[in-house]
Amino acid sequence: MEVRNVAIIAHVDHGKTSLVDGLFRTAGALARAEAAGERLLDRDDLERERGITILAKNAAVEWRGVHVNLIDTPGHADFGGQVERVLSMADGALLVVDAFEGPMPQTRFVLRKAFEHGLRPLVVLNKMDRPEARPAAVIGELFDLFVDLGAPEELALDFPVVYASAREGWAGRLPDERGRAMAPLLDAILDHFPAPAFDPAGPLRFQVSTLDWNDYVGRIGIGRVVRGVLRRGEEVAWVGNDGRRRRGRVKELYRFQGMERRPCEEVAAGDIAAVAGFEGLGLGDTLCDRETVEPLPPIVVEQPTIEMEFALNDGPLAGREGSLVTWRQVQERLERAALVDPALRLRPAAAGSALLVAGRGVLHLGILIENMRREGYEFVVGKPQVLARTVGGRRQEPIEEVQVEAPEDCLGRLIEFFARRGAEVGEMERRGSRVHLFLRVPTRGMIGARTQVLGLTRGEGVVHAVPAGYGPDPGPLETRRNGVLVASETGRATAYALRALEDRGEFFVRPGDEIYEGMIVGENTTEKDLVLNVVRARKASNVRSSTKEIDEKLRTAREMGLELCLEYLADDELLEVTPRSLRLRKRLLREKDRRRAGGRA
Repeated sequence: MEVRNVAIIAHVDHGKTSLVDGLFRTAGALARAEAAGERLLDRDDLERERGITILAKNAAVEWRGVHVNLIDTPGHADFGGQVERVLSMADGALLVVDAFEGPMPQTRFVLRKAFEHGLRPLVVLNKMDRPEARPAAVIGELFDLFVDLGAPEELALDFPVVYASAREGWAGRLPDERGRAMAPLLDAILDHFPAPAFDPAGPLRFQVSTLDWNDYVGRIGIGRVVRGVLRRGEEVAWVGNDGRRRRGRVKELYRFQGMERRPCEEVAAGDIAAVAGFEGLGLGDTLCDRETVEPLPPIVVEQPTIEMEFALNDGPLAGREGSLVTWRQVQERLERAALVDPALRLRPAAAGSALLVAGRGVLHLGILIENMRREGYEFVVGKPQVLARTVGGRRQEPIEEVQVEAPEDCLGRLIEFFARRGAEVGEMERRGSRVHLFLRVPTRGMIGARTQVLGLTRGEGVVHAVPAGYGPDPGPLETRRNGVLVASETGRATAYALRALEDRGEFFVRPGDEIYEGMIVGENTTEKDLVLNVVRARKASNVRSSTKEIDEKLRTAREMGLELCLEYLADDELLEVTPRSLRLRKRLLREKDRRRAGGRA
């Protein structure tokens, strides 16, 4: 059977995963129970809640007698490293672009990577059902992008385009054509992408492009067979990404069918397979014929840009809400995460019962934290720190290309805000009443920026950012401007105390919340930290009263989600993470200890 291997790449929220749903339905690759679902490849709870693809996934459909392997890639920049790795399995790329928004920062990033792998893209203009869709203008913007990225002239002048609406489930070769479901897109895949030209009769070569984990078989390596035939039970030569040579046996072998991995006896050259049975199998490892050991070039794993401290929860409320609370349990979970995700790096921290965990961004590490807390773990994390490097004796920091979309009347405030964070302001583009601002910002300056932009734009600002290499150290940058409100006593917050202290700042806690000394309960109105008592109760008297009126008059507490808490942290603060709670706290809980440490500093 002929094979096509197609990666699906896009900017976040351009409808890539919904498009895959449509391909499944048209090709009849869904079971009856799945046919009524949406975003079927996003099976992880976090992916469904956030509406983004976090992990690259493999699936397959049969169309006109051809086995089409589909590789769904993440659309967020923090998981962009997965895009780089899985493109090595593909023979072509579906570039999904919103017919209104047009090319966005991540579009440029993933398209550049596709060109570097020699892939010719098939453009899918999605969301054609939007009344404000502007397909002709977007095609012009794509032409400019192709030229800017150095695409061959014949490709830039005449790239294939399919128009689609993933939400309504149709595609067509012309802007005003609605074909039979997604059949025109499936036909275009077969017509545009050639079958892989690999030798099935030669000695085996198979490289691991991505990793997965299964509690029954352990680590699973997924990749493409580039030569020969990979057989279940066969003993093979195993060459690590670092050049180390071993031998191993293919204990389990799978081929993709629909959204499932199905056991099989062999997978021929050109097709994508999943193997198990190699303890310690790593990204970039090559499986070869025992007599012809010719490893493929090693895969370069992307360098992390952000690092955070993970440590044992030593707070007064430790162990009350989680089931996995010891440092040994937390450490084993982090080590297992690093085995599956090569973009995560672990190293010991200076203090005991702590590890420094590095990743590609705050969201990347935030997803790891959220998964761990849902599994029952308790721990604390420190402020995200950028990972700098030294080149020619000079310190360099990671920088990002940023695009901010906001109402035009917010432009002045945004430029002033980003200037304080070391940004280089580029061009501006107006679209109706909104403006698109293009900048280059140090990654350190982007920590917490999304939250601030929401405030500056009355909740209407949207920030997109992608890694853009390294640049000179920008020096001190403004981050959080206000101090915090710190609890002086342990107990439960009272409406009486919160109401009396409202003029001091904005609270993060509500009446009845458990409070302990050193816990951060709000944001001060000034730059200094303020210690106060939020558990003080009203003195008893002979006059009957009710706290109902006080509760009604209290301002609503600020909602502090996980990413917001991570971005909010200062150097002397920690975030306590449990399955039920997120608590900001000082590293040193007692005020006397903090003063003593401040004096030494």
